[in-house]
Amino acid sequence: MSEGDKRDELEGTEAPFVSHLVELRDRLIRAILAIAVAFVVLLFWPGPAGLYDMLAAPLVAHLPKGATLIATNVISPVLVPLKITLMAALMLALPVVLYQLWAFVAPGLYAHEKKLVLPLVVSSTLLFLVGVAFCYKLVIPAMSRFIQAFAPASITAAPDIEQYFGFVLTLFLVFGIAFEVPVAVVVLARMGIVTVAQLRQFRGYFIVGAFIVAAVVTPPDVVSQLSLAIPMCVLYEIGIVAAQVFIKHTKAPEGEPAADDKPAH
Repeated sequence: MSEGDKRDELEGTEAPFVSHLVELRDRLIRAILAIAVAFVVLLFWPGPAGLYDMLAAPLVAHLPKGATLIATNVISPVLVPLKITLMAALMLALPVVLYQLWAFVAPGLYAHEKKLVLPLVVSSTLLFLVGVAFCYKLVIPAMSRFIQAFAPASITAAPDIEQYFGFVLTLFLVFGIAFEVPVAVVVLARMGIVTVAQLRQFRGYFIVGAFIVAAVVTPPDVVSQLSLAIPMCVLYEIGIVAAQVFIKHTKAPEGEPAADDKPAH
């Protein structure tokens, strides 16, 4: 191949690649701007202190009378509320971030595939937020009651705010990800990795696995473990039903090219 032919070949592929990079950059900027806007709004209302009080409320409500959370680091009273505000901004802007991701990959998808992607983006966002809300409203208060019920009377609980923030953030991530079980089931079934019949056969293994995962990733109390394992089992059943529906409504139309023949994005 001559030097001119090589140059022509590169010129034919360079422009689309650069345009994709530019589009990716623009969508990343929009996602970051959405997070920044949410962060600024939360700074004014309810404010870092208000967000921290909301986050600490489930634990403080079950502490002994007169006990409070403490700060062992000089800058913790400022730094921790700001971290919580950033975490809340990420959650608030999550729909925009996921939409930017979907908009970037959508042009390279067929119509029947787009029918699958957008519902998965929406359901992923909702399920993650539901998992976080479930943890905040039910798991943390129940866990706090359980711990205080077994704490000796001679011990005055005064948790450190940084440790509590790290602990709660870990629980939020665990429950948020765990509530994505239906999405994972649908994707595996739609990609043909497993069939719906196999998912039903694996039900017993999943239940055992859910309780093992709950025992490993949650605090060593029965309340937290059951609060994670039982919803995971219920969501697995929901995922099986959803997989049947998605597979039925996202099949490629007759005559549409196979995935391997799809033009590059």
